Amino acid sequence: MGAPPNGCRCRAGIPPLSASDPAAEAAFQGEVRTHLRRNYLSHLCHGLLGQTGMRLINAPTFIPSYIFALSGSDAIVGLARALQYLGMFASPILGATVIEHRRRVLPVGFLIGALMRVQVLGIALGGLLLPAPWPLVTACGFLTLFGVFLGVQGVVFNFLVSKVIPVERRGVLMGLRNALAGLTATGVAIFAGTLIEHEALGNGYAATFLLAFGLTSLGLAMLLFVREPESPRVREPTAVAQRLRELPALLRADPEFTRYFLARALATIGRMAVPFYVLFARERVELSGEALGILTAAFVFAQSTGNLLWGLAADRFGFRAIFLASLSVWIVAVLVLMETTGFHLLVVSFAGLGAGLGGFQMSAQNLVLEFGSRRNLPMRIAVANSTSELVAAVGALAGGLLAAAFSYVFVFWLAIAFQLGALAIVLFWVGEPRTRAS
Repeated sequence: MGAPPNGCRCRAGIPPLSASDPAAEAAFQGEVRTHLRRNYLSHLCHGLLGQTGMRLINAPTFIPSYIFALSGSDAIVGLARALQYLGMFASPILGATVIEHRRRVLPVGFLIGALMRVQVLGIALGGLLLPAPWPLVTACGFLTLFGVFLGVQGVVFNFLVSKVIPVERRGVLMGLRNALAGLTATGVAIFAGTLIEHEALGNGYAATFLLAFGLTSLGLAMLLFVREPESPRVREPTAVAQRLRELPALLRADPEFTRYFLARALATIGRMAVPFYVLFARERVELSGEALGILTAAFVFAQSTGNLLWGLAADRFGFRAIFLASLSVWIVAVLVLMETTGFHLLVVSFAGLGAGLGGFQMSAQNLVLEFGSRRNLPMRIAVANSTSELVAAVGALAGGLLAAAFSYVFVFWLAIAFQLGALAIVLFWVGEPRTRAS
């Protein structure tokens, strides 16, 4: 075999890359600096609108309550989220192979983002137009497809951010995105609670999801203003099957990265409990539609404003520290939830859940960007995301079955045990990637 292009020493099992040179890399970095302010503001606006709508879908309140209202079954609630996570597991590696040979990935992001939003519209229209039991059937189907496109979008968007926003500026950006989205999502969540309380359009939940579709679509349009430079170095186009065969070599190349994504997977099992937080709360406190809106607002607001603080701290201390701190907050919030006897303490616990879960998600998604070089970044994102979503799917399904067989509290303690394992791995066996020798 001949020498790799540009004289690089490629690890066994990882194919060579298209040629690059220092001048091309310098030109790339110059373009990043030239468009930094524009891209920064575009991502802020995208987060303000797009994340507002997505939080209504991903919050541990509206979807679980809607599925439970349609089915009356804890197991079906777990199954619905498991189907979404299964879609998110199946698609990231496909997404990586779609973009890793492209010098620009934004067009793919637009297409996948649009398809993802169509699924939200489908959930809304199914609830508004179809007779029982079809709203439940279509909701589960559209959640699965939503997960598929969300899995691809996670790879595309994170890779795009890694290209256009320097690492030392990402923490504040992600924090600001979440804070701005939280300010609007808090009010929208309270309004959505009113829609549910008064059965707007004949189905308050469906009306809420229709609102989410509109907001996320406006957010997608904000990416039209992004200026993405061409990558100076990309991989050759590779089939999905071949890239799967190369994964062991990729993981062996960086043991700390491997330990990080295993810890992330363990922590993600904790999401098995998320759909049941609100159902447990219903057992302790009577919740109206408006009360449900207030809980969602508390969760979203704390998630968003907390992420601003997490982001500021991340730029100073690194995302590894935020991973550890936010996971600890998440665990403490669940302990508070299990002791809840009144609505005010319930609001406090949901605020803690929002801050902890939001910080964990932000740190997990951004920490992966700091291991290794840009050339294998799409696949590193994909393998970390896929592993996390696989265990999330299994965990959500198992959580539903365990909640039905035992109790919500049993599921909560089991989730906490996995989260403590993740804390131990990162604390003792994963160093700060920013300070590693490159």
